[in-house]
Amino acid sequence: MADRSIEIEVVYAAVDDQALISLQVPVGTTVTQAIEMSGIAVRFPGVDFSQCPVGIFAKLVDSPAEYVMQAGDRIEVYRPLLADPKEVRRLRAAKAAQARKTR
Repeated sequence: MADRSIEIEVVYAAVDDQALISLQVPVGTTVTQAIEMSGIAVRFPGVDFSQCPVGIFAKLVDSPAEYVMQAGDRIEVYRPLLADPKEVRRLRAAKAAQARKTR
């Protein structure tokens, strides 16, 4: 019997470059294995993909080494935030409040 494989995608977006890699993986491949098979680390050598959070169609995967890929899954590798969105909003609101006071 021939080995069965499924088609999946691995996506990653850096600040100045994006990658969408389609590949065939054996049935039973985990998220971690699929990321390694994709070769994405070669394209983005400065990124430690073992430390990046990942999701499948925007749903966070808690255990990438245990999640088994399904046909058609798209792994989304998330880069760390440069700034906390709540902090950015707080600073923007404070700046707007200060601008209103100086009018």
